[in-house]
Amino acid sequence: MEQVLQQVAQTVERQLDNELDRLDALDNSDLEAIRQQRIAEMKQRAKQKQEWLAMGHGEYSELSDEKEFFTVCNKSENVVCHFYRDDTPRCRIVDKHLRILAARHVETRFVKLNVERAPFLTARLKVRIIPTIMLIKGNKTTDFIVGFTELGNRDDFTTEILEWRIARSQVVEYSGDLTVPPAEAKKQRALNIQAKKAVRGRADSDSDLDSD
Repeated sequence: MEQVLQQVAQTVERQLDNELDRLDALDNSDLEAIRQQRIAEMKQRAKQKQEWLAMGHGEYSELSDEKEFFTVCNKSENVVCHFYRDDTPRCRIVDKHLRILAARHVETRFVKLNVERAPFLTARLKVRIIPTIMLIKGNKTTDFIVGFTELGNRDDFTTEILEWRIARSQVVEYSGDLTVPPAEAKKQRALNIQAKKAVRGRADSDSDLDSD
């Protein structure tokens, strides 16, 4: 285990050293070009965010009927739609998490639709288990999250695991590792930190020996 920790730490340090070397090689004109590009990207992002908010992004809203569902899908590139029923307690759990994610991911429209108001759509999409979360990109259904099976099959799943599952269908922007669930990724980060501390500790011990 100690050898594995050391190898992980060395790999991370090499990557950091390579990035620092790349930055040191840039001259002032390169840095200014990067700065101007970054400013332009930030302005474009801010403009895009305002457009998203104007379309109802940033909030978790309820659709009145099937017609509104199709209107939303035509306007927004990324849509997360929760098919629910009032008498299903698990739907309220989904509501709680999607409300958080709607505020976190303004690039995506988060909505809910009562299956009793959408009989045609429910039958066409073969929505049989409630809750069902439909993931839509470019006005095309890309995936479904049916029940809680993929969320640990438990009612107390985290917002992060649902976010990760949605991100795997590329319907929200995600900076983490899509191949590893967030809980496992957290363990790996802790392992990396432990490895780096172990390497630094040995380096400090060697320095003390040299001084002696």
